[in-house]
Amino acid sequence: MKYYRLIQTLLIAALITLLCFWLNSCESFTEVDLPQSQLTGTAVFEDISTATAALSNSYAQLRETGMLSGKPDGLSSLMGNYTDELTYFGSSSSPIEDFYNHTVIASNPSVATIWKSGYSQIYAVNALLEGLENSTAISSENRNQLKGEGLFLRAMTHFYLLNLYGAIPYINTTDYSINSKISRMPENEVYEKITADLIKSKELLTDAYTSSERIRPNKAAAAALLARVYLYKEEWALAEEEATLVINNGALYHMEEDLDKVFLKEAPSIIWQLHPGISGLNTHDASTFIFSTGPPPIAAISSNLLNAFEVGDQRKVHWIGNVSAGSQTWYYPYKYKKNTNTGTTREYAIVLRLEEQYLIRAEARAHQGNLIGAKEDMNTIRNRAGLAPTTANTSENLLLTILQERRVELFTELGQRWFDLKRSGQAQAVLGIKPGWKSTDKWLPLPETELVLNKNLYQNPGY
Repeated sequence: MKYYRLIQTLLIAALITLLCFWLNSCESFTEVDLPQSQLTGTAVFEDISTATAALSNSYAQLRETGMLSGKPDGLSSLMGNYTDELTYFGSSSSPIEDFYNHTVIASNPSVATIWKSGYSQIYAVNALLEGLENSTAISSENRNQLKGEGLFLRAMTHFYLLNLYGAIPYINTTDYSINSKISRMPENEVYEKITADLIKSKELLTDAYTSSERIRPNKAAAAALLARVYLYKEEWALAEEEATLVINNGALYHMEEDLDKVFLKEAPSIIWQLHPGISGLNTHDASTFIFSTGPPPIAAISSNLLNAFEVGDQRKVHWIGNVSAGSQTWYYPYKYKKNTNTGTTREYAIVLRLEEQYLIRAEARAHQGNLIGAKEDMNTIRNRAGLAPTTANTSENLLLTILQERRVELFTELGQRWFDLKRSGQAQAVLGIKPGWKSTDKWLPLPETELVLNKNLYQNPGY
C-alpha cells in the first residue's frame, strides 16, 4: 500500500496542518497551520496543543475525505445509490452510476478512495498512538483522552472497511516493513481487534465531552459504537448492555421531540458529530442531497424509500424535501437543511445519535425473547414520528418491523441501510431487481492498485 511508504516524520508534517481549540459556549473550532519548528515527530508530543492538533487533523480528514465525508463519494451517497434508497440521475461517466447499477469493478475510483483514505486515516491514528506511548511530556489525563479517541477512531474506521470489503488487514502499526506485506485477516479476528480497541477506549475516556459541541468522542460514543459492533456480531446481550449504558445516561442524552431539530448541532440526542471546520459552514450532506431544480444533479430519493413510510409518519413530512417541474416531482433527503453558509453554523455531520441505540436495543431484546422491552424501545421512536405503537406480536414479526423502522429512521446515514440488508440476509431479495446485481455484490472489490502493490492481498469473489 503505497501510502505506507511515507516516513513518519513526513506523515506528522501532513498531520499538523490543523490546530483545534474547543471552548464550551461558542463556535470556536478553528484550524490553523503550525510553525515549521513544530513539524517533527518528536516535537508533536512535547505539548498537549500540538498533540491535539495531530488528532484534530484526523477529524478533519474524516469530514473531508472518504467514508464519513458526506460528499457524493462518501458512504451516505454511494451506498444510498447501491441500495434502494436513491435513484441516480447524474453523469454516466461518474463512478457513482456504477454503484447504482451494481457494475462496480476493481478500478472504480470511489472504491480506491474509500480504501486508501480509510487506511491513510488509520495510519495517522497509529502514528498518534505510538507518539503518545513514548511521550513523557503530556500528563496521564491528557494522554488517556487522546489515546482513547485514537483507539475509537481506529476501531471505527476498521469497522466500516470490514463491512464494505469483508476480510481486511487490521493495521495497528506505522512500520512499513509490516504494513507493505500484510494480508487479509478473517472477519471474526478483525471484529475481535475492533472490540478490544473499543473496550480500551471506553476505559480511557470519561463521560464528559471536551466541549459542549460533542465533536470529540467520549465514553458514551465508544459504548454506542460497541453496541453496534455487538449487534453485527449477534452478541445480543452485550449489544443490549452497551446500548442501555448510553440510553440510561439521561444527564447527557434524551430524544429531541421536534423532528426539525433532530439534526441541529445542539440536539440532545447527538452522541458524536463532526464540526464543519469553519464557522458558518454546515454539512457536506446537505450540499450533496439538496437540489432546487429538476432533474436532480446527482440522485433523488427512490420510490421504494418514499413508499416505505407509513401513512402519518411525520419523518416523511419533515425529513424529505421535494422539487417539482411541470408534472414531475423529485424528492431528496432533508434531514440536514442548511446547504449554504449561514454565518453561524447550524448543523454538524452526525455520526452517532441516540435513536440508533434504541433500535439496537430493540433488536437485541427481540432476539432474546424480551418482546415487551423490544416494543417499548421501538415505540419510543415510532411515537415521536407520530405513529401508533407496533402491533407485531411475535419475535419474527417484531424483528422485521424493527428493520423497517431502521429503514425510515436511519435512511441515507452512512450506509446503514446497506449494512442492514447484508447482515439480515435480505440484500438478494431487495436488490435482485437491479440489472447488474449478483450475489457476490455483498462485498466491494479491493482496489486493483492495492493488489498490485501487495501480493499478499487477494480479490473478493465475482470481481
